[in-house]
Amino acid sequence: MTTTQATRVRPAPSAPTAARRRIRPGRLGVHAFLMAVSLAFLAPLLLAVYASLRPYDETSEYGYFSLPRHLSLDYYRQAFTDSGMTKYFVNTMIIAIPGVLVTLFLASFVAFALARLRMRGGLVLLMLFTAGNLLPQQVIVTPLYVVFNRIPLPYWMSDSMTMFDSYWAVVLVQIGFQLGFCVFVLANFMRTLPKEILEAAIVDGAGVWTQFWRITLPLCRPALAALGTLQFTWMYNDFLWALVFISDGDKLPVTSALNNLRGQFFTDYNLLAAGSVIVALPTLIVFLLLQRHFIAGLTLGAGKG
Repeated sequence: MTTTQATRVRPAPSAPTAARRRIRPGRLGVHAFLMAVSLAFLAPLLLAVYASLRPYDETSEYGYFSLPRHLSLDYYRQAFTDSGMTKYFVNTMIIAIPGVLVTLFLASFVAFALARLRMRGGLVLLMLFTAGNLLPQQVIVTPLYVVFNRIPLPYWMSDSMTMFDSYWAVVLVQIGFQLGFCVFVLANFMRTLPKEILEAAIVDGAGVWTQFWRITLPLCRPALAALGTLQFTWMYNDFLWALVFISDGDKLPVTSALNNLRGQFFTDYNLLAAGSVIVALPTLIVFLLLQRHFIAGLTLGAGKG
């Protein structure tokens, strides 16, 4: 074989070299920007955790951004016992759990009817559900306050014998305001499901209930998990409606327990930070438990053209 016919085979670049070549300045800039934004969002939480581990005398003398001299979990024990958070946690679960379950249940019904059944005016109805989310909550505070004071309830449902000063008022308002958003998300998600699945089920004799409960709803599990996480977070953190419609302090949600840590003449903000961290823990636990489904629900359809 002559030298002109011979070819020299170049070795393939190693993996680190190839990876190094693929890194571009623009990509580095994007990652730097995302890291800066993440740190900006995490900074208040990290500062609250750091402050909750230090005595107030130390931070008042050296400042919140100084190096710690002493770290302990005493403020967490004090915040949990002094504010009576156990009772308030129960009150919040009484409001949030039924609110989330009923909202998702009703929203899945309406979304299935709008997305999978042929209904006249379905698009207009979906637009009305979406437009309801644009209504400011403060606009209807006074009308709802008057209406709930005039709706009678038996004593076993409400101590006040009316809808006012009961969990029913807060749960009903939460469902009403969150239903439109859930219907909008679920209806758009159900439209992306293959129609051939329901057509095959109809050929096999499946009714509307079977199409909804046994076929469509299991396919919507990622979207339901994502919505459930968001809804629980919103209802858990809400303070306005409970403050307006509940007058009995023993029925208030956990967000109001932080007020019990504020003194009349002095407020220990390190103790308040510990209480805030405790209040935020349930939402963090829910997100960690549903993290896989939550991320899958947010990224569905991202790769479709």
